Amino acid sequence: MLAPTLLALIFLLLVPIGIMFIYTFYAFKTAGVETADLNLGNWHEFFGDPYYHGFLWKTARVSTITALLCAFMGYPAAYCIAMTRFRHKWLLLLLLIVPFWISFTIRTFSWVHILGEQGVINVTLKSLGVISEPLQMLYTEGAVIMGMIHFLLPYMILNVYVSLDGIDRNLVSAARSLGCTNWQAFREVTLPLSLPGLGAGLLLSFVLAAGSYVTPQILGGRSDSLFGNLIFDTIMRELNWPMGTTLSIVLLALLGVVSVIYSRYMGLSTIFKGLSR
Repeated sequence: MLAPTLLALIFLLLVPIGIMFIYTFYAFKTAGVETADLNLGNWHEFFGDPYYHGFLWKTARVSTITALLCAFMGYPAAYCIAMTRFRHKWLLLLLLIVPFWISFTIRTFSWVHILGEQGVINVTLKSLGVISEPLQMLYTEGAVIMGMIHFLLPYMILNVYVSLDGIDRNLVSAARSLGCTNWQAFREVTLPLSLPGLGAGLLLSFVLAAGSYVTPQILGGRSDSLFGNLIFDTIMRELNWPMGTTLSIVLLALLGVVSVIYSRYMGLSTIFKGLSR
């Protein structure tokens, strides 16, 4: 019964990754030309050049900040949806996924009209006399983080909601009957039981932010590119496929390590539950 799934995983996932890994040992000659010399030159260049390390560190830092902000903003929203007595709770969940009906690129471009020099924020502040010159909000790291939060927040809310919705309400009632205040019941019962969903949301947010290309490309400046942008430039502009595949394997390894750590302590089943809602 597992044979079709295993074959699909082997030929659609493992084989392409294996081919990419072998390609990292090729030697780059000139734009679009490489030879199968099978050496460690690309790996030596990556580990020995701080230029690549800077991109990797920036990607990890921006992804971590994005994931934490998504958790800070998403948990209260998920809690309100899960605990509301509104009869048509499905409507709230529908409103949550409505943004997915719009192209991700279009949603990202919308921030240009919000944060730009002639955007909504600057025009409003100037008309109120608060500022005399436009604020530089676009093409900054903050704009990149804001754009990724806009994209990733629904994932966080859905995963936390799944955990909160699965908590037996009798446990909270029992805690209150034993003398806990509302805050103590939340801290001692609700929050610990919702941690798997929160962890799943953090993992998804971190992984998707780390692999992001469109958001930094549209909302970021020259110094705000992430590792995905570096991979694109290496492959599509420099036509250095061996180095590009090396960088891709490095990013894959980083995200793989993060996923393994999460799976060790939380389990990946929580993510699948959140995505299947």
